[in-house]
Amino acid sequence: MASVTVRNLSDETHRALRARAAMHGHSTEAEIRAILDDTVRPDNRIKLGSLLAQIGLEVGGVDLEAGRDTLPNEPLSFE
Repeated sequence: MASVTVRNLSDETHRALRARAAMHGHSTEAEIRAILDDTVRPDNRIKLGSLLAQIGLEVGGVDLEAGRDTLPNEPLSFE
């Protein structure tokens, strides 16, 4: 797990974080983690896999049963 140090945090901000943590029954550190998670990874964010699946459906879907080409490839000739 990564860790981050925040320097020069004002006393007022630190008090507000402690108060907010107490209201939620968290430690100050846990509250800061929750705030950061909610801010940088919101529930309504666009997820790449979901976006690609939606695009695939819009263009007619993907045939997952498509057969593979089983013929051997000819090696390249450098001559």
